[in-house]
Amino acid sequence: MVRKFVFATMMGGLLLGATACNTVRGAGDDLKSAANTTEEAIN
Repeated sequence: MVRKFVFATMMGGLLLGATACNTVRGAGDDLKSAANTTEEAIN
């Protein structure tokens, strides 16, 4: 029973970690895009 709980917890953490990584990467891409658009508008 304890092994199942530990396994489920580890898998859940791995899943959340992978999702957070993609979210942060997407936010970084959005910031780059906004910066490029702003730079083009200034020039």
